[in-house]
Amino acid sequence: MTKVAIIYFSGYGHTVKQAEAVEKGAASVSGVTVTTIKIPADGTIEDSVWTTLADADAIIYGSPTYMGGPAWQFKKFADESSKQYATLAWQDKVAGGFTTSASVNGDKFNTITYFITLSQQHGQLWVGTGLQASNKLEHGPGDVNWTAGYSGALAIAPSDSSPDQGSSVGDLETARLYGARVATAAIRNRVAVAA
Repeated sequence: MTKVAIIYFSGYGHTVKQAEAVEKGAASVSGVTVTTIKIPADGTIEDSVWTTLADADAIIYGSPTYMGGPAWQFKKFADESSKQYATLAWQDKVAGGFTTSASVNGDKFNTITYFITLSQQHGQLWVGTGLQASNKLEHGPGDVNWTAGYSGALAIAPSDSSPDQGSSVGDLETARLYGARVATAAIRNRVAVAA
């Protein structure tokens, strides 16, 4: 079985919905098992999480975008991953990322760029969405990749919405498709490494 690990933080619950969609997509791929880890409010993860990540064929990162970057809880996890960096423990694992913010732009790309940089420091293989943007007059929030994320899955959740009211159907479908794409890339990478 190919193993996909999703590790993310969510402050208000909106990013939980996006993580669930990514998980659903990854789990829909035959031969894949998914472990989803929510970073707690204090940013401290259990020791067993490091083992789960070491065993994974793909790691998908997630965080809301706060003030133009990932939440500090995610950053704490990233900083603590320096032990894995020192031993190249995540070398050649597939990587991806997703983020939610309240605004249409909200500098979400800075969070995705942070994830990409983290993955490259670990020697991982980054996977983008592979989805064309829904950017014509006929399109709206209900369409796949209306937010136009190519490097990772992006979602908009208005600041006064509950998690159930938050991200649009299109953003959640984008996240689901992205989860499936990362999982499929992990299978291909695992086969290539084994050959």
